[in-house]
Amino acid sequence: MALLQRLRGWFGGEIEAAAIPKFTFSSESLSCAGLEIKAAVVTDVGRARTENQDAVVFTRPGADSVLATHGVIAVIADGMGGCNGGMIASTLACDSVPRHYFSSTERTPVALRAAVEATNNQIYQTAQEHPELAGMGTTCIAVVVVGNRGWLAYVGDSRLYLIRAGHIYRMSEDHSVVFEMVRQGLLTPEEARNHEDRNVLSRALGTKPYVEVSCWEEPFPIRSDDRFLLCSDGLHDLVADDELLKIAGNGEGGAAAEKLVETANKCGGHDNISVILLDAMDRAAPTRRPPAATREVQLP
Repeated sequence: MALLQRLRGWFGGEIEAAAIPKFTFSSESLSCAGLEIKAAVVTDVGRARTENQDAVVFTRPGADSVLATHGVIAVIADGMGGCNGGMIASTLACDSVPRHYFSSTERTPVALRAAVEATNNQIYQTAQEHPELAGMGTTCIAVVVVGNRGWLAYVGDSRLYLIRAGHIYRMSEDHSVVFEMVRQGLLTPEEARNHEDRNVLSRALGTKPYVEVSCWEEPFPIRSDDRFLLCSDGLHDLVADDELLKIAGNGEGGAAAEKLVETANKCGGHDNISVILLDAMDRAAPTRRPPAATREVQLP
């Protein structure tokens, strides 16, 4: 909630499925309240891993009545755990979060938080019932768009960025040991980027019976031509934010998403890489995405 309040300050107070296999691209659209939401989804095993423990999903309900009340949801989960535990945990997350969310009759933020909490319990209980899966868990970042309003819920260090008017804004805060050190002033952001413990999570989905979910209680108003980038750490660990802006801030979503994955692989590809780009477009007056500015704007 504190991050959303800071975002409102930055914007001057007027802030107006199954897991996808290697390099499979998927696209869906939503038309509602004058905006069309288009999704591009790519996930890749990377160059160092033998299996992809990331899972990704974009869900658009078929019923217009559900679409009007619940909108669409995009989820990325980055699994961890041996004996395929990470793959199982991330797959459960991408199945369970949308299912619980769309079955709820609560307000959007309440339904979204409850969906992530229920998924945490499901993953934890599955591990308790299968000793070989003990300790499995996953990050989870979920974005819901209803009409021209967005909500976010997340656990772990998968991220959400907003690309707006040629600038990039980080919309989530990593639940990691190193990020907490940055928050406390013990590390600079530059030191944190290359710290040996940068991938040690302070929270994960499914490792404990209860987890604290970071969730926007108020909606984030979305403008035509906004682009949201959801990604796992396999991307943001290797590609700096100014490069993310340069690639994701231009062109068609599918090509941009694949280019992001390609760039992470060229930088080493030491982890699985997952990307979802969500484009908000004015249905009545579609426009070409303008070139991105070279100056980066990012919240700490």
